[in-house]
Amino acid sequence: MLSLRTIARSVPRTVSRSVAASSRSAVRPISTVPKNTFLQSSFKQATKPAYAAFSTSSAFRKSPAPGDVELVAKLEEELKHEQASGLEDLEPSVQNIQYVLQNNSWEVKDVPGEQEVILTKKFGNEEIRLTFTVADLQNLSEQEEFGDEALDELDGDRNGSRDAAAEEDMEPSFPARVNITIEKPGNGALLIQTVAQDGLFQVEEASFFSKPDLAHAQTAEKDWARQSLYSGPPFENLDEELQSFLERYLEERGINAELANMIPDYIQVKEQKEYVRWIESVKNFIAA
Repeated sequence: MLSLRTIARSVPRTVSRSVAASSRSAVRPISTVPKNTFLQSSFKQATKPAYAAFSTSSAFRKSPAPGDVELVAKLEEELKHEQASGLEDLEPSVQNIQYVLQNNSWEVKDVPGEQEVILTKKFGNEEIRLTFTVADLQNLSEQEEFGDEALDELDGDRNGSRDAAAEEDMEPSFPARVNITIEKPGNGALLIQTVAQDGLFQVEEASFFSKPDLAHAQTAEKDWARQSLYSGPPFENLDEELQSFLERYLEERGINAELANMIPDYIQVKEQKEYVRWIESVKNFIAA
């Protein structure tokens, strides 16, 4: 299922398309003037001044098309609506994000206009980096196991005890892919691929790379080099006790239930901001 914000955007906020279409057609009455014969039209074309076509074309280019005006008006309406109520609807998520970031040592890299978000922190001599993306929210579809009840609770009340909420995992969320890299200078890096959902980091795979840049793999060449290396077995195939120790390893570094609840919130808030930015950019382009 799509997020609540995505569903809300699909609901018309003005008159229906049929009414709009009828009003547009009202300003274009069918002409009752008889059409010119072939000879008449040919004679008029032959006697037109040479500059007429250029003058008409130039004037047309300077005037916005009727569809442009209506599109800009609709974009303006949508922009005002989202600015007035968009982030207000997500206020519980904003509060949760602020709480987690203020009470932990995570630094955030969030570039406006980009989909990826990066969290970094130090833990002893280790450099820890988490990456996630807005695309995970945009790619949700109705085929995914994400029911209406879960959607109804996405913007639910978070005012209760945060510790209790983290322990009970009472707030369903959409799955968000989170890549975790833990690097030690001169000793390589671990890449742990997880999915954050419902207050849990579900580990899918843990890989070790002697060259830390392969763990980040931000180029196609490095990604290809990484894929050619043995990455280890699926996490679920490991001994259960070993799985537990690795999960505790992450929790001791602040990669815990509280953070797992915050990341889907962050994605929703960022997606809303990017949507507002997109509306404004398209509106300004059409109106220019």
